[in-house]
Amino acid sequence: MQDEDDNPGIRREIRSKYRELIQSVQQNREDMLSPSNNKLTEVLEEANKLFKDVRQSREAALDAQLLVVTSDLGKEKASQLAAEGAAFDPTAFTEHLLSYMGLNRLNDGEDEQPIGDAIGYLPPDAWHKVAQRAESCFRAAPSFHYMMGSFHAEPPPPKQRMERQRKAPGKEVKRIMPTQLKKMGGSHQEATEKEVERILGYLKTYYQDDPTSPISYYEFVIDPKSFSRTVENIFHMSFLIRDGLARMYYDNYKLPCIAPVEEGEVEAGGSSIRKQCIVSISPKQWKELIEGYDIRVTMIDPSNMQPE
Repeated sequence: MQDEDDNPGIRREIRSKYRELIQSVQQNREDMLSPSNNKLTEVLEEANKLFKDVRQSREAALDAQLLVVTSDLGKEKASQLAAEGAAFDPTAFTEHLLSYMGLNRLNDGEDEQPIGDAIGYLPPDAWHKVAQRAESCFRAAPSFHYMMGSFHAEPPPPKQRMERQRKAPGKEVKRIMPTQLKKMGGSHQEATEKEVERILGYLKTYYQDDPTSPISYYEFVIDPKSFSRTVENIFHMSFLIRDGLARMYYDNYKLPCIAPVEEGEVEAGGSSIRKQCIVSISPKQWKELIEGYDIRVTMIDPSNMQPE
């Protein structure tokens, strides 16, 4: 069964739905600008559902185009709502404030204060009343008071430093130097060359069994039972590609494949044009590749086992 991420039918259906949404927004633009119309919200919710299945760049480009169209429409709709809303009227606000403060326009009380050119008088506690009402809108921290008197910010007296007496030197102990390994590099290089030749033998054997069937790169190097051996196989495989003994290419599904290079195809001095890349793999990716390719048995037996 073909993977949904690579199924052209499903990909084509997702792109078609995106185009329908874009066309719907463009055609119903005047209706969506109405404050009582929620069609724009429904379009965005449908776009969020489609975005969960986006896997390719063409689908992402259509999603970005839909986002631009809906953003412009939402901005225009918001500007209309702001224009239709009630503006701030300072005169009406002043009238409400004076009424709350208890403005007296008729009687001239002894303790009441005139308010300038305006007609009327305010009670003595008018501003105090406003202050109490405004105080509930702010949460100020209480003032800090020292409970044990004043605080003297003086540094503490320095402590006297006690000098330790040095021990008298005793008998010198002979130091044992670790044994240095001098031939480790050569033996490691020989083991690497043998492992590379052994992997090349496996690659040629699988290729000669069926030359027309491509060999998947990940199925060849991955050991489903050992992550460390998988990393070693990738490392040794890089030497074969570097020396021109193997080549990598993409199949019809854009998946990496590998094949040996015949002796007549190997160019002297590696004069052919090559491309370099860094292959990285983590334990999480290793498990995902095993499940994705359904790998159950390794194609490269461990070095302590001989091929049949």
